[in-house]
Amino acid sequence: MSVLHDLGVAELGRLLAGGGASSAEITKHLLARIAAHQHLGAFLCVDEGLAMRAAHAADARRAHGEASALLGVPIAHKDIFVTRDLPTSAGSRMLASYRSPFDATVVARLGADGAGMVTLGKLNCDEFAMGSSNENSAFGPVHNPWDTTRVPGGSSGGSAAAVAARLLPAATGTDTGGSIRQPACFSGVTGIKPTYGTCSRWGMVAFASSLDQAGPIARSAEDCALLLGAMSGFDERDSTSAPREAQDFHAQMLTARSGASVSRPLAGLRIGLPREFFPKALAGDVENAVRAALAELEKLGATLLEVSLPRTELAIPVYYIIAPAEASSNLSRFDGVRYGRRASRYADLLDMYMKSRSEGFGLEVKRRIMIGTYVLSHGYYDAYYLQAQKLRRMIAEDFQRCFGSCDVIAGPVAPTVAWRIGEQGDDPVKAYLADVFTLPASLAGLPGMSVPAGFGDRGMPVGLQLIGNYWQESVLLHAAHALQQATDWHRRAPAGV
Repeated sequence: MSVLHDLGVAELGRLLAGGGASSAEITKHLLARIAAHQHLGAFLCVDEGLAMRAAHAADARRAHGEASALLGVPIAHKDIFVTRDLPTSAGSRMLASYRSPFDATVVARLGADGAGMVTLGKLNCDEFAMGSSNENSAFGPVHNPWDTTRVPGGSSGGSAAAVAARLLPAATGTDTGGSIRQPACFSGVTGIKPTYGTCSRWGMVAFASSLDQAGPIARSAEDCALLLGAMSGFDERDSTSAPREAQDFHAQMLTARSGASVSRPLAGLRIGLPREFFPKALAGDVENAVRAALAELEKLGATLLEVSLPRTELAIPVYYIIAPAEASSNLSRFDGVRYGRRASRYADLLDMYMKSRSEGFGLEVKRRIMIGTYVLSHGYYDAYYLQAQKLRRMIAEDFQRCFGSCDVIAGPVAPTVAWRIGEQGDDPVKAYLADVFTLPASLAGLPGMSVPAGFGDRGMPVGLQLIGNYWQESVLLHAAHALQQATDWHRRAPAGV
């Protein structure tokens, strides 16, 4: 059974279908691994009894003839998704004792009433998904399994670290400004943020409502395609859900391109390389790994051409006006009355509000609430928030001009490999600057993914970012799958796990 944790979602699905193992055997094996790797801080909650009951139920469904590719495959959820049978904290003391009366749509679609996956537990994340390192969780940081002195990326760091450490084959994540792509990059796994509106936000604790989007983190593009297919589709309960039916991204990913061959599966694919994604400040080890991955794509038939996204640097100030403004609005409900922790001692109502929010929220959340409240205040709305929204539209227009000459945009996910825990604690702006390559696609609502692309300084993983036009997830997945058929970066695991 020692090899079970080395298998991805698709491989486990095939193993289950062929009778090579039962869901109960796989689940028991992974639960033992989770218990042995608690030092990583990836899991906030594990319910062995719940998981084993779900595994036995999945085995019974297979015994009665059901053959879903995901049925009985284990998964865990970022603790930003509410779950009926498990606590939900969003990585915050404010919600430390919260129990939801329902499951988020994404959780339900993947779980017993949907694809039949087995939920092992809830995964650590930056508080209310605010962060790029998973150091902002009220319950401690997550450690990168490639080097436990370093961050795994954030805010979906628990998800990425758990998949990288082979504690489970896949996990859910959310991406507001890069929170799927960046931790996938830092942890050496695959992650995709679909077009905004592809996956329901119902039951996702909101950070920035016009940016938050759910997506999968897994070993491979094939695994991500299977998961995204089950997660996607219109949800009438979510006003931001796109009125589109669920897609079979796995079948679309495997469909051959016109004019392609076995040796050149990407023939005809035009990949644009924005010159702004390769600045002088880009770390040499990251650039070398990304360039090597791009050369592999070229061998597979793709054509590389230079393009420009001239407003790339403006994405940082635009995002850090819009996202905090929306966070300020969304988090106003956590006041100790309607939701969240209430201070134990207070003098009056105002004092209760102040103490409850001061005690419940961490420093980064307070910082973003204050920024957001400032830019929305009288006299500053027009000067900051309105101007940021205008620039956001211009950033989206830059992408559309690029897509007139290319099918996919590629470049690095982050300007460096993962930094050491605590290294940027005194200067949060440094962490904000690390999002420069992921923020533009988020602001435009475009799909983007991180694909393992080799290793940089001290053997730390590097990710290749692929960005597509609206609703072109299958193009990204196809290109990533072709790259992973030709390379083994996604199959390499940290030493000692």
